[in-house]
Amino acid sequence: MAITIDGKEYEIEDFNDNARAQLASMQLADQKIAQLQSEIAMAQTARNAYAQALAAELSDLDDDAE
Repeated sequence: MAITIDGKEYEIEDFNDNARAQLASMQLADQKIAQLQSEIAMAQTARNAYAQALAAELSDLDDDAE
């Protein structure tokens, strides 16, 4: 199996143990980044819902004040 790093293709079978460990760590970091990006998207969606709910509450306050 091959992997491309910085535009150059490498055979993973040719990696020494340290290079394999670095690759595994990099892949774990990539997975964590993807997970965190999903969590950020969910948090942003929740924040938008809270902002809409707050805007509705403030609109009700404005209506009551008139």
